[in-house]
Amino acid sequence: MLFGVVAAPFLTVAALDDGVREFAFEVGLCRAIERDGIVARQLGASVHGRRVLDVVQIEPGPAFEERAAITPERLPIAAVEADVGPGRARYWKDAFDCHPERAERALELASERGFFERERRNGRTYVRQTTRYPDWFDRLVAVENKPDLDRPGDLERQLRTDVSLAAVDAVVLATASHVTRAHLNRLPAEVGVWRFDPETGDREVRREPAQLPVDEPGVELVAQEPGRTEIRIVSAQEKARLRRRIAERAYGKGWRSYDLPPCERCSPDDDGLPYCEWKERPVQANSECDSECGGFEPAEPPEVDADRLRAERTPWDPDPEGRARRQSGLDRFL
Repeated sequence: MLFGVVAAPFLTVAALDDGVREFAFEVGLCRAIERDGIVARQLGASVHGRRVLDVVQIEPGPAFEERAAITPERLPIAAVEADVGPGRARYWKDAFDCHPERAERALELASERGFFERERRNGRTYVRQTTRYPDWFDRLVAVENKPDLDRPGDLERQLRTDVSLAAVDAVVLATASHVTRAHLNRLPAEVGVWRFDPETGDREVRREPAQLPVDEPGVELVAQEPGRTEIRIVSAQEKARLRRRIAERAYGKGWRSYDLPPCERCSPDDDGLPYCEWKERPVQANSECDSECGGFEPAEPPEVDADRLRAERTPWDPDPEGRARRQSGLDRFL
């Protein structure tokens, strides 16, 4: 179940500065919910603005195995939306409805990753899909991490932006703070609330999230200044494209996208978290692991097989057979 409770020895994040604490909280939460679907961190989720979601969880749909069989990497949305099918090859420039440079990049990636196959005829490149793109995901859940609710920052504005755009099915706030009725009243009613303890891995659902109207137009907050707010209306079609882009980026990226410290003291744990023996906790390499650290001992970054860990814990397949196929007599349709 998506909103279950996980108990395990996790990590200590008390008394850390905000950035380091939020990183430790975020990767601890990702570890806790990983077995419930595809999880990724730090994904862009806007059409006109610059919104970045802390964590996205994807609930696989019935056709998930068909998507997993194509490639472990993301597929470019321009290729997915191109007027190309598995039955008839098309001249590639006629198949894309976007800027030629974007189309060419999408063609290259889709071909490298086994979604397109190419052939040359009369000096021109023709493409066809190796398989139809499946409707592979069910729900998208966005999780905003705020370990300390006493330091809300832009939390309310961010959550209201996510709810009004409604590009994801549900929005959740995850916090380590004690959640009061006053906290709940200050948050948009549609937002669910988890109280998560990164030291034990326990997760308590304080409020279930509402299902957002993902099939309807949404309102995106683009910019906000004192006395002035700029918004844009986002069509249902634009939202559908954004949802596919979020899902594909999440599928290809995962959540173990952090750097590992170039330090002898770093000893990754069984889940691949960058655990520091000197600080006795996971560390954020790019902000606290350098010569200014009293325990820093320069060394090559440790190796972590993130693909193996992800494959063991989720339905993501790091080495699919692929769906490339050749239909008998297909050339007569070209």
